Amino acid sequence: MTVLILTCPEDVTADMVVSVLNDQGVPVVRLDPADLPGEAAMSAEYVKGDFDGHLSFGGRVLSMSGLRSIWVRRPGTPAAHAADRSTWLTAESQQALYGTLYSTAARWVNHPVAAAQARYKPWQLRVAHASGFAVPPTLITTYPKIAREFAAEHRDLVVKPVSGTHPADPPMALPTTRIGPDADFAGVAAAPTLLQRWVPKRADIRLTCVGDEMFAARKSSGPEQVDIRFDDDGGAWEPDEVPARIAEAVQAYMHATQLAYGAFDFAVDDEDGTWWFLECNQGGQFGFIQLETGQPIAEAVAARLASPAAP
Repeated sequence: MTVLILTCPEDVTADMVVSVLNDQGVPVVRLDPADLPGEAAMSAEYVKGDFDGHLSFGGRVLSMSGLRSIWVRRPGTPAAHAADRSTWLTAESQQALYGTLYSTAARWVNHPVAAAQARYKPWQLRVAHASGFAVPPTLITTYPKIAREFAAEHRDLVVKPVSGTHPADPPMALPTTRIGPDADFAGVAAAPTLLQRWVPKRADIRLTCVGDEMFAARKSSGPEQVDIRFDDDGGAWEPDEVPARIAEAVQAYMHATQLAYGAFDFAVDDEDGTWWFLECNQGGQFGFIQLETGQPIAEAVAARLASPAAP
């Protein structure tokens, strides 16, 4: 039984897991959907109630019936590398590839349907509340008046994109920005805007969950730091214990979202140490955490992928 990894060619995080699977003697095929059609080819048959199919790439042929698991890591857009790219060809290739893979009994990490829903930040916040996390007061609005009222109540705010990325090509992250109650909120009428109460923090937490396993890492920060991605002081990530309440909330969140993998970000309150939920990235990186902390996250992902396929 083979593990299929859908990712781009340059993916160090995937390399770490492939190395573990190779050491364990687990067959692995790595495929970038951007190479279909072209360097990659596929075929699927639905005849007399039976289903079978094949994928080929780099001289290897993979039977759909021989799939143990599928890891959706960082896949390219289907047909992106085709000689004659078009919206139609991308739609056809995506329907053919993922529709065929959905037909298998393979274990997913994560299933694309669950992953697509889990990307929506407003839904994340709702599930986080229901799961028992502490979530900073948050507003998503296009009403300037409501934005001003929210700012008057909570005073110290941050503004961040609802989608998490800027709609550019290639995607470009936007920093979380701190603002005060006297800001000009007229601009929120132009696009949905996410405002959130700012949390003065003593540390950032990245908690990586793989099935039932959790790996928490902490990086100290000053109370004035806003976005660790753009204001990193160079401090090291260190392993941290997962409080029981957080562990319960993580499991509730994973169950509600039907995710097998999630990378959670928390801000540790500078006053009382509360872990404030910021977001869960269903496809978040873990390579940098493992390299700094030595936590065996790649081994946990490999174990999940190597486990028997669902019946």
